[in-house]
Amino acid sequence: MKTRSIVIALTCLLSLAAADHALAQDSRKAAEETLRDIQATLGVVPGFFRAFPEAGLPGAWAEFKQVQVAENTKLSPKTKQLIGLAVSAQVPCAYCVYFHTEVAKAYGATPDEIKEAVALAAISRHWSTVLNGMAVDMATFRSEVDTSLRIAAERAAKK
Repeated sequence: MKTRSIVIALTCLLSLAAADHALAQDSRKAAEETLRDIQATLGVVPGFFRAFPEAGLPGAWAEFKQVQVAENTKLSPKTKQLIGLAVSAQVPCAYCVYFHTEVAKAYGATPDEIKEAVALAAISRHWSTVLNGMAVDMATFRSEVDTSLRIAAERAAKK
């Protein structure tokens, strides 16, 4: 009885090992295909993609390509890069700041637009610190924002 249990356990382990090997082969093949697509799309495979875990590379590239790189999205490429810059400045990530600044410039962002994006990030960080740190009541905050927007709309309609 013990021998049979051991044989069954070993058979299960060998099956799992074979399945793991097949998955690893599939991951490697998918990663190689992804690296070829990155090369075809960007003209180079940046090191940060090579540093990413093989199993997750196809998904990470798909997200990057369909949102970050795609030009036919709801936000203009320049706007996306300015948002990326603002977020990167807050994270902070020097790599991302460089990337988003240079790509934003390539899409026509002016020095003033770049400054404004970073300043907006700083202002957002400042006021979010105040609001959260002071535990401002959310219902009151929402009501005040809604009132302010209503008044602004009324004023704009009178012009």
